[in-house]
This record gives sequence, structure tokens and C-alpha cells, in this order.
Amino acid sequence: MKILLIEDEKELAGSIAAYLQKENYVCEMVFNFSDAIEKINLYQYDCIVVDITLPDGNGLKVISELKKMKSGAGIIIISAKNSLDDKISGLEVGADDYLTKPFHLSELNARIKSIIRRRNFDGNNEFVFNEIRILPENMEVFINGDSVILTKKEFDLLIFFLSNKDRVLTKESIAEHLWGDEMDLADSFDFIYTHIKNLRKKILEKGGQDYIRTVYGMGYKFSGL
Repeated sequence: MKILLIEDEKELAGSIAAYLQKENYVCEMVFNFSDAIEKINLYQYDCIVVDITLPDGNGLKVISELKKMKSGAGIIIISAKNSLDDKISGLEVGADDYLTKPFHLSELNARIKSIIRRRNFDGNNEFVFNEIRILPENMEVFINGDSVILTKKEFDLLIFFLSNKDRVLTKESIAEHLWGDEMDLADSFDFIYTHIKNLRKKILEKGGQDYIRTVYGMGYKFSGL
């Protein structure tokens, strides 16, 4: 799962990002409004954590831009402001949740999990697609009732495919979603094929169907058809 953190307090941002990375999220950081707008226009995220007060703009405008783009990302506002008006404004403009600083990082993590579960899995603690059953909280996958051991990247890849069923996903979008800013250092996306091959093999070994389609010249599509 991929998180964008928009927070101008760099020390706080670093602490939040480090915690979320330990929780197995891919977490990217930006520290101002202009960089935030650039990020959301270039990349997709599962959840965006945004401060209201930014040095060159307002976090509420970031949320408004996300809504104009029809982004599927969950949105959590974090702010030192504790007024009811700010909270109402944030929720009215389209945020899913609101946390007032200071807060416990474990609480932020719980809110993120809740939003992702609600948006990607219809609020359920498990997700079922034909013979595939996923318990996202525990990172467990079952095929025809048998447990399948996936690596972190294979698990994230499966979730990304299932969240975008019947949509063509380019190698670039898959790589960027799984590795975030680290992909800037990659020379090619050839390793994506290896992860897809391993995921496909593990599903087939448990008697699952091959849902991963190669769309030549474009990318991959996860389809039950």
C-alpha cells in the first residue's frame, strides 16, 4: 500500500514516514503545496495524509484538487488546529478523517488501515475473488482454502491488481506503486516480470486460475474473463 505524506514539519514527517515504512507501507513525503500538487498529478496513492497549513498553500486545496481528479485515494487531514470549523471544512471538501496534533502514530496507522479497507475492500476485513481469499490486516492469502506464502511485494502486487481489476496497468505504474520514489534509481522495469511470474506460479500451484493477462506493448491486466 502506498501513502503520500504532505507535512511541512520535516522532523515530524520523518518520524511518521519511518513508522509507516515499518508497517510495510511505501511512504513518500513532500513538504509544501506545490510539490504535493505535482505528486498527486503524476502518481496514484492508496491514502494521502495532509496537513492543512503548508508554507505555500492550503491542504484543503490539495483535497479539492484530488476530488476534481476523481482520485480513489483515502484522505486524512492532520493539523495542529483543533477548531470545529476546520474539521468540518476538511470533511466537507472531501477528507475521510481528521486527526489533531499531537497524535499517536498507532492511531494514525489504525485510521489509514480503516480507510484503505473501506475503499479497497468495501469495509470488510477480508476480500474474496473467486477462489482467492485475502486477509489484508494479516497479509494472508488463501487459494481454494490453502495458505499461500507471498513476499511483501507479491502481496502488494496482488492487492494492486485486485483493486484495479480489468484495467491495464503499465510496468511503470506497477513499479512506481510498489517502490515509490526509489524507482527513480532503477535502470529498467524488467524485475516486474519476475514478481508477476512468481505471483502467477504460486497461485497456479494451489489450483488457482491464471488471471494475469499480458497486454503486449502496454502492460498487464488482472481479469476473471
